[in-house]
Amino acid sequence: MSEQPINPRLAEDIQWREKRGPARYQNWTEKPVRYFTVIDQDDGSILGYVWAGDEDDAAFYEPRTEGGSRAVNHGMVWLNRLREGKGRGLRATQTLHELYGKSEPAGNGRPLPGSLAHAPNAAVVKALAQTP
Repeated sequence: MSEQPINPRLAEDIQWREKRGPARYQNWTEKPVRYFTVIDQDDGSILGYVWAGDEDDAAFYEPRTEGGSRAVNHGMVWLNRLREGKGRGLRATQTLHELYGKSEPAGNGRPLPGSLAHAPNAAVVKALAQTP
């Protein structure tokens, strides 16, 4: 019986290289945050809240529970914008203020004027999003 040669590709050591996704802020903090309300551009209903805190380099979008899948889906736009800010090297609250100052196209919601506020931590904003 003759031995078949080993395919050289199968004999090579595999090299694993860590791949990183887009830059992201932390999605939770127990430290103070600033936040604003996101409302539907068409009917003015509350979709959710965008919050940020610099102490833990954290920022996130909390969809309003009563908003259902619509609030969650519209939140993807806000999460992407948060990632863009992080990718540009902005502090979390710098990105928050930048987003608060922009009005969004129909369907993506917009910041509610006058809603920029402080909270002791992300849990308070999350609880606000779950309040009927």
